[in-house]
Amino acid sequence: MAREITKRSEDYAQWYIDVVLKGDMADYSPVKGCMVIKPNGFGIWENIQRSLDRLFKETGHTNAYFPLFIPESFLTKEAEHVEGFAPECAVVTHAGGKELEERLVVRPTSETIIWAKYRDWISSYRDLPILINQWANVCRWEMRTRLFLRTTEFLWQEGHTAHATHEDAEEEAYRMVHVYRQFAEEYMAMPVIVGRKTQLEKFAGALHTYCIEAMMQDGRALQSGTSHHLGQNFAKAFDVKFQDRDKELKYVHATSWGVSTRLIGGMIMSHSDDNGMVVPPRLAPLPVVLVPIWRSEEEQERVLGKAREITRDWDPLFYKIDDRDQYKPGFKFNYWEVRGVPLRIELGPRDCDNNQVVAVRRDTGEKNILGMDNLRESVQKLLDEIQQDMFNAAKRRMDESTHTLDDYEEFKQRADRGGFFRVHWCGDEACERQFQEDTKSTIRCIPFDGEDEAGQCIVCGKPSERRVVVAQGY
Repeated sequence: MAREITKRSEDYAQWYIDVVLKGDMADYSPVKGCMVIKPNGFGIWENIQRSLDRLFKETGHTNAYFPLFIPESFLTKEAEHVEGFAPECAVVTHAGGKELEERLVVRPTSETIIWAKYRDWISSYRDLPILINQWANVCRWEMRTRLFLRTTEFLWQEGHTAHATHEDAEEEAYRMVHVYRQFAEEYMAMPVIVGRKTQLEKFAGALHTYCIEAMMQDGRALQSGTSHHLGQNFAKAFDVKFQDRDKELKYVHATSWGVSTRLIGGMIMSHSDDNGMVVPPRLAPLPVVLVPIWRSEEEQERVLGKAREITRDWDPLFYKIDDRDQYKPGFKFNYWEVRGVPLRIELGPRDCDNNQVVAVRRDTGEKNILGMDNLRESVQKLLDEIQQDMFNAAKRRMDESTHTLDDYEEFKQRADRGGFFRVHWCGDEACERQFQEDTKSTIRCIPFDGEDEAGQCIVCGKPSERRVVVAQGY
């Protein structure tokens, strides 16, 4: 199986598609631009959803659900918002055999329909804050699609919150981008840079947008999560006011924030190799596979019996015994390797004699001899090491491919090689667009970890107060 995967060094884009398909993650849909998420891929999404949902609820959020169809008039209420999304909208014109009186947009995002309801739910400061998240699908009519990274329909979560003050909304937007950072680094083993988008790159209809940016193995950036401070734009568009403590009517302040199945694409490009998927243990649908090895019926009975004995008290969602007798061990090794199972445990007759197993790490291929006594604890310790080592390897790669530059000609020569570049920028959109025109790079963010530093814009030479992160992206 692994021999059918293109090498990263030969064609990175084809390597990615090969890994997705051979890893049984997804398949192409009869509907152009859409995808079928197969069980191995959806299992990862379920773990993403389960882990993030807990983080959301720990910060006071609850889940709700709003309709898939949005009246077209709703979308036109916020001018910047409709301008940003109109080209991507799918529109329903007929239903029930008749032309609709008002066309319906298949949601590209839910700000408009949610704020139409918040108008009914909010009248007093006592009704605030509202902290709601929804898990849903959305539709954006993309011209160029790629499995998980950019599809016409995709799964995501979108948080939508309402607040009494600008400061409360700002605190919420800031809090949630750091929830995304925590999830990316602690669960996906994917280091990120956290920062603010420029006005040119921010969400349509927002005051400003915060984001997390990850570096893929080819050095390109992937925007992996965004959190938007919407100010009062949507409250004014939908006339959502509340009576404050001072008895005055005021417009509500808003945020929205979201991540999508794009995270799975980021996970693949952060960790996988030329043999297939490599999945962080905390997101793996199947953390451990146990492969019994035998040559005779007598050995088969013995090793299968031992395998069932040592896993008797294990969580059935934690492991699987591959007892298929129609396949040889080598086939099974490749089968689970290409699907990214973090840890493979091999058990043969000699291992039974020695009261041990051989545990093979997917990330490094390293073999570990583990005693059968307290095996569950030893396996969990090894999985924790794999999780941390995967993060450390990705962080080391990002650090080694992050460069500080002050010469524009040098930047133009190096941009195509990949990497993050910390450069001075004057704040002028003309210079920002020049980056894109000359190098196909964008300002990914104004990083939070940057310090005030006087300098000169790398494009025009005008004064600059701090550096931004520029890179080519997906």
